[in-house]
Amino acid sequence: MQDPNEDTEWNDILRKKGILPPKEVPKDEEEEELALQQQSVVQTYESMTLEELEENEDEFGEEDEAAIEMYRQKRLAEWKAAQTKNVFGEVGEISGQDYVKEVNKAGEGIWVVLHLYKQGIPLCTLINQHLSTLARKFPQTKFLKSISTTCIPNYPDRNLPTIFVYFEGEMKGQFIGPLVFGGMNLKAEELEWRLSETGAVKTDLEENPKKQIEDKMMSSIRSSLPTRKDSSSEDEDD
Repeated sequence: MQDPNEDTEWNDILRKKGILPPKEVPKDEEEEELALQQQSVVQTYESMTLEELEENEDEFGEEDEAAIEMYRQKRLAEWKAAQTKNVFGEVGEISGQDYVKEVNKAGEGIWVVLHLYKQGIPLCTLINQHLSTLARKFPQTKFLKSISTTCIPNYPDRNLPTIFVYFEGEMKGQFIGPLVFGGMNLKAEELEWRLSETGAVKTDLEENPKKQIEDKMMSSIRSSLPTRKDSSSEDEDD
């Protein structure tokens, strides 16, 4: 009589058709298969981000919870280390020699805001003050300043202040000349908004602060103008 556990092609066909019972797996093979399954689950944890771990939490059993928590803590530590690594918090001064290293090769995921200025130009001084404030508020963004002619030879003074915005070595925005900044009335919040439009900072401002000022100015102008009723009554008096 043929052994139903024998590993033959005919027995495989009979098993598929349900004529023979499934082949008995030796205990050591079962244990090996279980270990492989557990290993693949662990590899799944390792390949997941923090967000993916949270999204797939329900798919893992209770016995996996300890392993998931371990990998979550590991991922969290890696994320915190990356955040700490890319903390700047102040405006750095560079020369033309530093340009490629500090701007073009700033690193993966790094936004760079570079201010070209000259001493003795009041608007440049004001912008440097605002950038110091923004550098503390947005430490993940790399804020730099450079005297224009040491950075770009013969750079014209009429183009100052100039701000260039880079991301991973690619220019994403530029602001050239005093008119772009609106003169000495420029507020730090307005500059923050302009930079947020390029992507350099993630602002918590809900709308352009300059727009609020313009709206207030327009409403005050409208309120000071005579209404149609007032002007018609004046005509009647005449």
